[in-house]
Amino acid sequence: MKKIVTAILMTLALVCLMAPFAFAAEAVTGAVSDSQMGYFSWAAMACGLGIGLAALGTGIGQGIGLAKAAEGVARNPGASGKITTTLIIGLAMIESLCIYALVVALIILFVKPFGF
Repeated sequence: MKKIVTAILMTLALVCLMAPFAFAAEAVTGAVSDSQMGYFSWAAMACGLGIGLAALGTGIGQGIGLAKAAEGVARNPGASGKITTTLIIGLAMIESLCIYALVVALIILFVKPFGF
């Protein structure tokens, strides 16, 4: 387990260190300034990280909810209708959190800040 966590953290560190090279651009007249490139680079990194964490959290939440619903139906098959209805509503609520994170990330990425 420690090797997997170490490999994941090393990969994340490598991605963070290589990001400035991925977002590098040559200066062209009429193009965005250096301060804008810095903002947009950080905004892209923040949006990717935010969506990744949101997807991770909602995936874990949905998995736990589905496991508990399957366990409930296995224990009491007569209540499967109520459990299924509650499960569908709960999964929709959990998924809406990831959609909210996507909307916020897109706003951060595409709306220009005041100083630019």
